[in-house]
Amino acid sequence: MTTSLSPALPTGTPRPYESYVYAYPHKTAYRPLDDRPALAAEWAGERKDALSLYLHIPFCEVRCGFCNLFTRIGAPGELTTRYLDALDRQATAVRDALDAAGDAEGPVRFAAAAFGGGTPTYLEAAELERLCDLAEKRMGADLRAVPLSVETSPATATADRLAVLADRGATRLSIGVQSFVDAEARAAVRPQRRAEVEAALGRIRDARIPVLNIDLIYGIDGQTAATWRRSLDAALAWRPEELYLYPLYVRPLTGLGRLGAGGDAQWDQQRLGLYRQGRDHLLAEGYEQVSMRMFRRRDAPPQGADDYACQTDGMIGLGCGARSYTSRLHYSFDYAVGMSEIRAIIDAYTETADFSRAEVGRRVDGDEARRRHLLQSLLQARGMPVAEYRARFGAAPGEDFGPELDRFAELGWLDAGAGPGLLRLSPEGLAHSDALGPALFSPAVRAAMAAYASK
Repeated sequence: MTTSLSPALPTGTPRPYESYVYAYPHKTAYRPLDDRPALAAEWAGERKDALSLYLHIPFCEVRCGFCNLFTRIGAPGELTTRYLDALDRQATAVRDALDAAGDAEGPVRFAAAAFGGGTPTYLEAAELERLCDLAEKRMGADLRAVPLSVETSPATATADRLAVLADRGATRLSIGVQSFVDAEARAAVRPQRRAEVEAALGRIRDARIPVLNIDLIYGIDGQTAATWRRSLDAALAWRPEELYLYPLYVRPLTGLGRLGAGGDAQWDQQRLGLYRQGRDHLLAEGYEQVSMRMFRRRDAPPQGADDYACQTDGMIGLGCGARSYTSRLHYSFDYAVGMSEIRAIIDAYTETADFSRAEVGRRVDGDEARRRHLLQSLLQARGMPVAEYRARFGAAPGEDFGPELDRFAELGWLDAGAGPGLLRLSPEGLAHSDALGPALFSPAVRAAMAAYASK
């Protein structure tokens, strides 16, 4: 089975839900690196004074029907211990490589940290302590001094785990609820009850972690405007500092994908309608829109690091589902969605002794760097200052991407009132982020994604 994308810049009206773009190049464009480059060489000359640190825990108690993340159900035997042992070895090797690479512009420093997955709180409280120790003692990240975001689930947001995270400096906890309507949760193959979700939210608030984020999904089978409003209002009752509204995608090898569920134009219009309903409701309730998916309460404490920019600063990912970024290379381990493949990759990771080299990834040249910068800036509601792009690349965005930007303007996706110094999406542009983003993929990346065999 292969991943396919429709042609860039279609002549008709693009479908609004082509692909969620949260990183570029896409992970399905990665390939094994024949030269297995040494990390110390790849990080030499790179800025390392405002890095982002991400630790991936690939375990969940269940796997939702829509999920194509790198995670497995359960961890038999001593698998979590073996995984943390491997994470320890990797952290040691990566920190050694960063130190050996030298200080291009000051010492190694982390400006932000995150634990994701999977479900990091699948780990027991003592294991979470060890995870924090790896970030601090092995990597040198001061978790109490930088924003630390952690993902959780209703079943694993227990008081003892939350106490560890609060004590170790977590500033943001993100919980995947998806729907407060039990029938919709079942339709998304997510076995949970609203009472369990509400109890977990109560424990999170009791832990006094500054920022609570609730994830909701629209487009679930059987969902209506009324039930979507019910979920929105149930979430708003907790006054979360952040809310993410995700359109449902049905992807190959997922639970819903195996059931044969799929999309059509009618479903696209249903999701667009629910998106607009959710957006307008949250704006009316005192939230600001940060991106197509993200909404932040206007009085919420800031979470982003002041000196970290995702377009230019590097990222260190630890764990077999994590990616790392330098200015020239994006790298990771192998990726899969199928459970047997994931299990095999995790087993291989736990047996790895040498983490000093990059195994899988993609080189990023000047054109790809321009595309990545434009994508990661334009998909944010605040837009991109043209001067910022020109200062980095020596040209205006219109000089590099004139046909694409003209097409976006023709579709009404650009804010005509933003002024000549700012490139910003209109409300309809934000609504069509999942069509706009893929339209900026390079031909080479699109070809690599199309040739990728899902596994």
